[in-house]
Amino acid sequence: MSKESIMEKLKGGLIVSCQALENEPLHSDFIMGRMALAAKMGGAVAIRANSVKDIVEIKKLVDLPVIGLIKRNYPNSERYITPTMKEIKELIEVGVDIVAMDATLRAQTDNVTLAEKVKHLHDHNILVMADVSNFEEGVIADKVGFDLISTTLSGYTTYTEKLAGPDYKLIKRLVKTVKTPVVGEGRIRNEKELKKVLRQKPFAIVIGSAITRPQEITKYYAEIIK
Repeated sequence: MSKESIMEKLKGGLIVSCQALENEPLHSDFIMGRMALAAKMGGAVAIRANSVKDIVEIKKLVDLPVIGLIKRNYPNSERYITPTMKEIKELIEVGVDIVAMDATLRAQTDNVTLAEKVKHLHDHNILVMADVSNFEEGVIADKVGFDLISTTLSGYTTYTEKLAGPDYKLIKRLVKTVKTPVVGEGRIRNEKELKKVLRQKPFAIVIGSAITRPQEITKYYAEIIK
């Protein structure tokens, strides 16, 4: 699939994040593969997935574009979404269409700049998504040459406000400022929040927990009942 056709596929659509970490009950490449298939049947235009095992299984079952990432913790580092070239190379080998990576201003673990990582992926004909937490990071990602900018990490860095819902202001400001397509992502839990995000006119939407993490969905409704 060409870069142009991938971007056209994503435009205006719903990307479903199918992820389960090791401490979660659905942690299984088999289950994530079926989650991705269910998402496709429901109308998802792409899948966002974590780990080589999950991506391999998902690619067997669905023919949608895959946004791949690898969450990996390193000592003395706050970066965990595709933090180094090691993870980037693993994602290239597994054949993802887009690589998502931490594009925050936090120190690089491997001393390779964001620009160098983006160039390496472009040299391999792979699109790159910047996961940012604030406006400044989005502007830098735009200048560096990322193909997509997602608000994934808003509220998940020590220097950003922990919001109860989506970061509408960040999405709106980035859409109005940068040339790179902006993806609205993060804490979209219900129809009301989704419609408000859509009013900010993002290029596409990513929803994860509200669709694919039943423990979080249950917790959300249990707290409402309380």
